[in-house]
Amino acid sequence: MAAPQTDQGTNARVSARIGGISESATLAVDAKAKALKAAGRPVIGFGAGEPDFPTPQPIVDAAIAACSDPKNHRYSPAAGLPELREAIAAKTLRDSAYTVQASQVLVTNGGKQAVYQAFQTLLDPGDEVLLPAPYWTTYPEAITLPGGVPVVVSADESTGYLVSVEQLEAARTPRTKVLLFNSPSNPTGAIYPPEQVEAIGRWAVEHGIWVVTDEIYEHLVYGDARHVSMPAVVPELADTCVVLNGVAKTYAMTGWRVGWMIGPPDVIKAATNLQSHLSSNVANVSQRAALEAVSGSLDAVLEMRSAFDRRRRKIVELLSAIPGVSCPEPQGAFYAYPSVKGLLGKEIRGVRPQTSVELASLVLEQAEVAVVPGEAFGTPGYFRLSYALGDEDLVTGVTRMAELLGEAK
Repeated sequence: MAAPQTDQGTNARVSARIGGISESATLAVDAKAKALKAAGRPVIGFGAGEPDFPTPQPIVDAAIAACSDPKNHRYSPAAGLPELREAIAAKTLRDSAYTVQASQVLVTNGGKQAVYQAFQTLLDPGDEVLLPAPYWTTYPEAITLPGGVPVVVSADESTGYLVSVEQLEAARTPRTKVLLFNSPSNPTGAIYPPEQVEAIGRWAVEHGIWVVTDEIYEHLVYGDARHVSMPAVVPELADTCVVLNGVAKTYAMTGWRVGWMIGPPDVIKAATNLQSHLSSNVANVSQRAALEAVSGSLDAVLEMRSAFDRRRRKIVELLSAIPGVSCPEPQGAFYAYPSVKGLLGKEIRGVRPQTSVELASLVLEQAEVAVVPGEAFGTPGYFRLSYALGDEDLVTGVTRMAELLGEAK
């Protein structure tokens, strides 16, 4: 006879720690959109943050060559190929004016593993992490897994989705250990100006607070906006800062799964020990592709950025024309984050959505357009739309949504 199934106590089939993890909202929306498309419905998905361009050919060619080299058929160092770690250190100096040694680099299976390992390495149970919202949906899960406590510091469109030093100071307690910083931002596309990055960095140094800074969208910056790396403008922060990055967004390499952590030697050594048991080395062929990416020309990146910039301006124009929708112009990444609070509670085709979750569900069913509701990012009342999709789909999708939402009364 099988043992009875219970949800609590020593007989629980899934640990409370893992059972409490929520599915990635962005991946869930993308999966639902793809399932509906497979069933024959003409769904247009704005959910996943994934460039629609192919990986540049020189990177693909490097991977093809790597497949035939027997040295890539074996285990390699858990921290990453030595030549890739050296190249990432050189790329960091080139792009961020931040000098680091190869020994301070840990190559990970995508940016998500870098986020996960950073918090596993830094946090003990009860440590608090200041988490500016809107935030990427994975951050709270990565913080809570090692027993950390996310302390949300909210911003809205009135401040360009940027939090201030004063807000951070008001949220600081004796348990505060880390500030999570993300600029350019997912989900808002906001970029902190250099002077604000410096002010926040100096505040962190003054109070002995670690900074985990996610810079994966560093090259996707538009107009007069400028990305700066916090430890580059506040050198005193270097000993209490972990930089997260990867090739996914810059080089259209989301499926290759190569990211990295940069940090003080003791933190990187500890995180490497964790990775040696968790996953060992990143696939060598992917590492060889990443080596070509970070060492090569940025010409293909500039072409993609030009297309994203065109789409950015178009999506803001279309969204801003919808009554009840307010859409600040994103300065980076490839997301628009419009407020839809003006539509909540209004009647649309016989229903009155009270939340952005309900409104997003209505948009999917009635307009066949998939968006991610703001609840996934800690700020109800908003939608996130990725404009990393073809120009025609972008216009068609937002137009369909506009026609539906224009019926609100």
